[in-house]
Amino acid sequence: MLNALHNDPLGKLLLRLAVGGLILFHGISKLLNPGSFDWIGGLLEGYGLPAVLAYGVLIGEVVAPVMAILGWQTRLAGLLMAGNMLVAVLLAHTGELFMLNDSGGWQLELQGMFFAGALALVFLGSGRMALRPD
Repeated sequence: MLNALHNDPLGKLLLRLAVGGLILFHGISKLLNPGSFDWIGGLLEGYGLPAVLAYGVLIGEVVAPVMAILGWQTRLAGLLMAGNMLVAVLLAHTGELFMLNDSGGWQLELQGMFFAGALALVFLGSGRMALRPD
């Protein structure tokens, strides 16, 4: 009975769809609200970086999630999404690193789950149910 539940390809597909799909919503939101890039650009300028780098978020929140969902270059996609999450935390969430939310959970649990899921894709790859299995 339990052997029927051992399905690594299906587990990897579910992980790719969940992480890629949920991060993709954030990227689409930024595409639909171009003011987001001004806000991110302002944060970057605060660190002495050019504001135009704000458009790099499209790589981590649109391109990489689509790659992961399709199962094409999944390890690279995971690395790009994990890097995007690190930059997001460094730019906008460092003050929340050691905070709890109103329900007692970690303030950055969403970012933490996205980061951990993306790293899992780096180490696991796409599985057989992918455009380009690895």
